[in-house]
Amino acid sequence: MKITDWAILFVLIVVPILWLSGQRVEDLREVNRLETRYTAAIRTAVQDAAVALNRNELQQFESGYGSAKWMRADKEQALAALLQSLYLNFGVADDPVGQQVILGYIPAVVVMDYDGYYLYAADYEGGKDSNAYHWQDKKPYTYSDREGNSIAFTLDRNVTAYDAAADRWVNGLQSEVKSEVAIPLLQDDEQFEAVRRATIVRQIEEDLAQTIRNHNLLAVKLGVNYTFTLPVIAQEEWNNTLNDVGILVFLQGIPVGDHHYNNYAIGGGRLDRTPAILGAVDLLTGMKYYYRASCSGAQGLGYREEEIFSDEREAVKNGYFPLKCQTNDP
Repeated sequence: MKITDWAILFVLIVVPILWLSGQRVEDLREVNRLETRYTAAIRTAVQDAAVALNRNELQQFESGYGSAKWMRADKEQALAALLQSLYLNFGVADDPVGQQVILGYIPAVVVMDYDGYYLYAADYEGGKDSNAYHWQDKKPYTYSDREGNSIAFTLDRNVTAYDAAADRWVNGLQSEVKSEVAIPLLQDDEQFEAVRRATIVRQIEEDLAQTIRNHNLLAVKLGVNYTFTLPVIAQEEWNNTLNDVGILVFLQGIPVGDHHYNNYAIGGGRLDRTPAILGAVDLLTGMKYYYRASCSGAQGLGYREEEIFSDEREAVKNGYFPLKCQTNDP
């Protein structure tokens, strides 16, 4: 064969490979962009919901009565803020059908109150087959031992305990009531704290696992080709969660490329959390800019979102420059 024949053969073989490779890279960029958008959306929504948890009008419901961690968690207000933020970020604020689709990707919402938790999910209790979402009854953080003693935990060391041997109830700080009862767990401060945290986490995880399994029934009806499962939540995140009244939200099963988006977000009702910081690239100049997820001026610039940062300092360290949202000019 002549050298020109070899060259033609080389081009015929290599060019399609390079083209497919380029398409794959572009697809991966689009997947990364979508995942960044979805992560920013769920984090922003959870932060909005967390703020709404503690937006009380009546003085007697404000935090600080009896415990530094006690507050009335307004779950209805938090849910409304959560869904409104998600609908806005997904562009379905005025689209009831689109809103139902988004709900189909949310298998569960958990509001962790001071002395128990609420779970918001589709109704499948008693074998019902319904698309209706509702709040389940509040479930206390309870523990019982072999002797028949029981303890209702809270997010701090306040307890309501039943001493089976004495057939009596006590209420107060663990350090104060332990001398009044013969419940073994209350006598050891370190063991009490470890069991308290483990009990709360296990109870919520077990309830969530069952709820998410049930959600697969709804997913089939909605045409969602995805099997919902409870993701692994890092122990560090659980530890931070148990320090404050908060909200936990799952967003799963949204198609992105050849796989599905699967994430969760946690927000505390009393913590002052700032909006997520997005890092994006100007496709025309290659310049890297950062801005808050709430920056409406960045929406029409066509920047490709690449990363999410916890604060501006972290974005600067990674080579990003601030974007002036007010004028839309970098």
